[in-house]
Amino acid sequence: MAQSTSDWAQKYRGATVEDLDPPPALSTKPTELISYALMNAYERDYSHLTVISEDTRALLGYLNIPRLKQMLKDGTVRETDHVEKAMQKFQRSGKVYKVITMDTPLEELESFFTGGTSGSGPQEFAVVTDGSRRFVLGVATKGDLEEFVKRRPA
Repeated sequence: MAQSTSDWAQKYRGATVEDLDPPPALSTKPTELISYALMNAYERDYSHLTVISEDTRALLGYLNIPRLKQMLKDGTVRETDHVEKAMQKFQRSGKVYKVITMDTPLEELESFFTGGTSGSGPQEFAVVTDGSRRFVLGVATKGDLEEFVKRRPA
């Protein structure tokens, strides 16, 4: 396990991703309209939606809602376009992904957000899966980690 030297790390005291109580992931499909995906994200105050295959339910990518709003503003996409036009796809070939589960220590999650765990650079969010990566259980953000630290007594 990688050691973290952040001010937050001392506040984690053995906590795991499960202690963040991440909300269930909200998934959309590539063929759904952007307007529908955006409405679902707004209703739940989500900043990211996972995009899954209609046939296999495999994780294909994600929608970053702030980025999507900018794309709509810029005219790059329209609300009547399909999600696949705006989604960010996961690169499958030749890339090793860090598995984040409910049992992942928060120090590792923080390291993942800062780019330390996988070495692939800073990340905005983590898709929380079961150990075999078959099921998406939730999404955790750096903001969730910050809120956890604020709520936790010193």
